[in-house]
Amino acid sequence: MTTMRLLPFAIFSALTASAQAAEQPTTEELKKALEEQAKKIEQLEAKLNTTIEAMEATPTSNTNSRTNIGGYGELHYNNFGTQEDIDFHRFVLFISHKFNERLRFFSELEVEHSYSGEGKPGAVELEQAYVEYDVNNSTTLKSGLFLVPVGLLNETHEPDTFYGVERNPIEKNVIPTTWWEAGASASFRFGEGLTLDFAAHSGLEVDVADFDIRGGRQKVAKANADAFAYTTRLKYTGVPGLEVAAVIQHQDDITQGIADASAQLFETHVAYQSGAFGLKALYAQWDIDSELADNLGKDKQNGYFVEPSYKLSEEIGFFARYSVWDNEAGSASIVDTENRQVNVGVNYWLHPNVVFKFDTENRLGAQDGSGYNVGFGYQF
Repeated sequence: MTTMRLLPFAIFSALTASAQAAEQPTTEELKKALEEQAKKIEQLEAKLNTTIEAMEATPTSNTNSRTNIGGYGELHYNNFGTQEDIDFHRFVLFISHKFNERLRFFSELEVEHSYSGEGKPGAVELEQAYVEYDVNNSTTLKSGLFLVPVGLLNETHEPDTFYGVERNPIEKNVIPTTWWEAGASASFRFGEGLTLDFAAHSGLEVDVADFDIRGGRQKVAKANADAFAYTTRLKYTGVPGLEVAAVIQHQDDITQGIADASAQLFETHVAYQSGAFGLKALYAQWDIDSELADNLGKDKQNGYFVEPSYKLSEEIGFFARYSVWDNEAGSASIVDTENRQVNVGVNYWLHPNVVFKFDTENRLGAQDGSGYNVGFGYQF
């Protein structure tokens, strides 16, 4: 009786075990299934790559992620006794676009002194509009309207990146910052922080009546292109916090066909930041081969500055700057033509890209007077 009762359970268990054994795939079946899955994954990857390539090739697709808008601005108040001014000195907009991983566009449009027009103090200027192409990991080409590779400020001059309300006088009166030209350039990166830049571009057109370098900027506005200029820069940044550079520029005729006056600019600088301590120093000199320039004492124009700084914190930093320049350094006159200036002040960064500034300014030598500057600036 007991055996008869257990028989159905024994039959059920045997049938269940047989069914489970039948459901388990063999090794060959598993291998075949894995191969089929691998083929499906490869097909999906191919479809995904095709979709991405189509999106990159279509100008209207994914535009927002490849087009960037930025800018900067600065407000200045200058007080020198009888001369007091407040000026929204610069309002700038940047637009850049990335066509692909190797090809990019950059532009910069600026309004100076807030209000432009006939008889007004301001101007609307296109300072950059160029395309940049990476030939390979070590070579980049550039063509269009671009900033000349010279000095500390000409290529990087956003107000939160330097001390002092006003830009240093050497990179205003000797190097005519901000200085842009039209042409083409190539950058070669040799590793270990060494870079060589070479640019062929439009040049200055100074007035033979005064050989004023800053006044010679044509700003590529129907610019006279009788004589081009050639700029070469060697820059080293292989040590953290250090930049050392030297620049030579040659222009066949800085008067653009009026006086056959060839000119050479030499500039060298060092910038070093180690923890809270910073130091910048720059020297620049023009040599103009012209009897007219020689008669005016303008055949040599040079200057230098030294600027130590110290950051008490991420928000507060102090600086002192001593500047010397002479735009008539070739003059044999006993009249003092050398300008000297001492600026001492503080920057307060409300945000890494928003800064308030204050500095005192003591003018000596050919210029005199003293006063102070207050400023505010930002970039985004």
